[in-house]
Amino acid sequence: MIYNWNSNHPDETAEFACKLGELLKAGDVLTLEGDLGAGKTAFSKGVAKGLGVTRTVNSPTFTIMKEYMGRLPLYHMDVYRLGEEGEDLGFQEYFEGEGVCLVEWAHLIEEQLPQQRLEISIFYEGEHTRRFELRPAGERYEELCKEILR
Repeated sequence: MIYNWNSNHPDETAEFACKLGELLKAGDVLTLEGDLGAGKTAFSKGVAKGLGVTRTVNSPTFTIMKEYMGRLPLYHMDVYRLGEEGEDLGFQEYFEGEGVCLVEWAHLIEEQLPQQRLEISIFYEGEHTRRFELRPAGERYEELCKEILR
């Protein structure tokens, strides 16, 4: 099943992502795809806020991963710089760990991702309007989509 949600403003995106962050549990994996400037970092900031992260969240483009502490650890990964080879950097221990993983440009490490995850794609629909496509893989993520879109 594919779920769609529309945002008309970055504040709506942040609020939606925050609500999602509040529902996340240890071991949850979210993948995030979208063109440059589509709102991946804004979405990530909202998820972090929902997890209780108080530090400033920004894109880990040049470091591959940043870790933030909230009620659960947030492992914010940006694998864009890895390229199509997607070398194995030990992501598995994070995917199976006690935190939440948020992976930007996840298609580049497709073979390393867990089977069960929530795939989120962001599409431009207008200057400030975005369409979010949520593709749950697994019962946990199906229920999460139903909860967040109530």
